[in-house]
Formats: sequence, structure tokens, C-alpha cells
Amino acid sequence: MIRPRGGDFLYSDAEFEVMIEDCKELIKAGADGVVFGILTKKGEVDIPRCQTLLDIIKPLSATFHRAFDMVYDQRSSLEVIINLGFDRILTSGGKSSVLEGASRLKSLVIQAATRIIIMPGGGINEDNLLGILQETGAREFHGSARTNVPSKMEYHNTSVSMGGIGDEYGLQVANLDRIKHLTSKAQTCTSND
Repeated sequence: MIRPRGGDFLYSDAEFEVMIEDCKELIKAGADGVVFGILTKKGEVDIPRCQTLLDIIKPLSATFHRAFDMVYDQRSSLEVIINLGFDRILTSGGKSSVLEGASRLKSLVIQAATRIIIMPGGGINEDNLLGILQETGAREFHGSARTNVPSKMEYHNTSVSMGGIGDEYGLQVANLDRIKHLTSKAQTCTSND
């Protein structure tokens, strides 16, 4: 993913230069695809900057990430992203989670037809995946499949917080068993269609 910082998706010139260099480095490292999203201050897709990055990464696959959930108008932005040549959009349907945005996701899948892949992401887990895929008509999904892993630190200073969210003495990592379980469920759903 090409994202120089957290926060909004309106990037300074310096941040955009970092994004360009990051794209070049991902290509050198052998990436199969690139994920990014850039918006204007009015909440529209930043067409010139997205086109610049797309030109750099061609012919790699390109996904417009959840910056799409922060656009002013998802229907018109979908058309812009299709015309730019992205392969997919990662979205929660403009809501905090795919469960909240399921009806919008379904509309986006219908609007997109076969022109681009709408990939739901945001709060997907083993318990809700099948329902989300069935309700939205989506064929791909994104899930973190994270698990909390405790730190191996023996000493814990509980008087200090490093400003992060969560436990200073734990990590969240992708869990291979959860990934396999999610993939198996998705294959069951799509093979029954």
C-alpha cells in the first residue's frame, strides 16, 4: 500500500513525491500490485496524481483503497476510477464497516458490473463473510484476519503509554488459520452461485 501517513487522503507535494518513490521501490521489490488513493480537498478523486502513479506502476494491478469511502460522491467517483484504469476498489460502502455499508456496496457492485471489482473491506470476519458476499454480490473481499499476540517482554512498565492505540505489550498479526478459514468460506459461497 502506498500511503505516506495516516489521516486524510489530501497529500502535500512532498508526500506525493514519497508516494512516487514508494511505487518505484515496490516495483523493484517485485510487487504484484499496488494499492493507493488520493483525493482533492473537495473530496473528489485527484485524477492527475492518480494517473501519475498509475503510469509508473503499469502493468501492475492497481487498487483504489478506502480513500473511496471518504469521497463526496461514490457513484461519480466510481466512474472516474474506472476511467483511470484501476482494477478494483476497496470499500466499506462509505460507512465505518461493511455491515453498515452493505446496501451501498450492493449498488456499487451493480453499477460497476464487469468494469471493475468492488472489494468489500472493513470489519469482515469468519462470522459475517458469507452474509456480506451474498448480500452485496461481491466476488472478492479484504479482511485483516488479525490475532493479538502477547509481547515476550517480561518487564512491563504500566505507568507509560507510547501514544499508540491498544496494548503496549502486544502485537496484532495476520493469522494464517483465520486466512485459510475465510478463504474456504468464500470459495464455498462463490462455488454455490
